[in-house]
Amino acid sequence: MTYEAFVDLAVADPAVVGLVLKGSRAHEGMTTEHSDHDLYVVLADGARTDLVHFAGHRSPELDLVVLSLEEFRAVGMPGFERYALSRSRIVLDRLDGVIAQILAAKATLDAEQAFRDAAEWLDAYANSLYRSVKNARDGHALAARLDAADSVGFLLELLFALDRRPRPYNKYLEWELARFPLPGWDTRQLLDAVGRISATGDASAQRRLFARVETAARRAGHGAVLDAWGGDLHLMRPE
Repeated sequence: MTYEAFVDLAVADPAVVGLVLKGSRAHEGMTTEHSDHDLYVVLADGARTDLVHFAGHRSPELDLVVLSLEEFRAVGMPGFERYALSRSRIVLDRLDGVIAQILAAKATLDAEQAFRDAAEWLDAYANSLYRSVKNARDGHALAARLDAADSVGFLLELLFALDRRPRPYNKYLEWELARFPLPGWDTRQLLDAVGRISATGDASAQRRLFARVETAARRAGHGAVLDAWGGDLHLMRPE
């Protein structure tokens, strides 16, 4: 079954109310010879169709997820699929924009939840950063690099939560920031910093980046999270 043949089959079935393409095929410039088509097939709630037999279909060309409209609303809310769907492409929307509205809701985090998530990610980032610079100080080079790499993951979660966006998968980080930069951040400088820190655990680079993060976090109302670290903040800040 090719992608084109399945789309023709699905479009001809009135039970199908939406087709949504995600993954590299939905990210302009990211497709390679190895890229398959990851397709969500959205059925009207309670509808009967033989297309359910394609649920879980996987091949080098086509991966299918077949689910009801109600189930589609819940995907990634929360969950790993949220970013993929936030940047997906609508192939079919028979509901006069409802599929588009569902995807738009996945692309923007609820303000209160984003604030809570950002506080948790900030604390996790500070924890790994603190461990990394302390390990570097004490001569534990491998531990310092591993903690630094952990901190970068938490940092990216934090920065995207502050902008009320799901964090992109690592594969799409540069793609995302090139097209949708984080407010207040120079994309190239940020990518260079996280790349250097992930690769080397450079304590000075971590401290310089933390100074920027601390300013942004306090501006967003997360000063209490940082202040809870007390005197340990001195080790995280630039010397």
